[in-house]
Amino acid sequence: MKEISITTSFLEYDSLTDLPQDIQSLMDQAVEVRKKAYAPYSQFRVGAALLLDNGKVIVGSNQENAAYPSGLCAERVAIFHAGSVYPEAKILKMAITAASDTNQTKAPIPPCGSCRQSIAEYEIKQDTPIEIYFMGEIGTIYQSASLKNLLPFMFDKKFL
Repeated sequence: MKEISITTSFLEYDSLTDLPQDIQSLMDQAVEVRKKAYAPYSQFRVGAALLLDNGKVIVGSNQENAAYPSGLCAERVAIFHAGSVYPEAKILKMAITAASDTNQTKAPIPPCGSCRQSIAEYEIKQDTPIEIYFMGEIGTIYQSASLKNLLPFMFDKKFL
């Protein structure tokens, strides 16, 4: 038996104003769409904005359902919309923000496991890393250079 070690690293920005201008704009769009989330059950609103290589920005917010598994996270709403409207476009960057109606979220909130798997599918398909920026309602923003950085043991079609 031997131990293996996997290391990931992130960039950390102290606030929105520290982000590069294009990312600040992308995050601003994620914040705006977050406010439109349909979250009557969890009261936890998430917004995502994707920058595509054709210059388009696609946004999505979480959409809940009384039958919890039937809802969709903001990241998947945005990524599936991009895949259906611009199937040949590559996703270059993704901005994610989350806020609770009951308490202020200050820590960066990353994509859930289901969203990571969905993002992985597109990152593998396009053979180009997707930069991911994520934050809470306020405070620090983390940047991951790729989804693989967030999910080093990705499950993909090569295992099928």
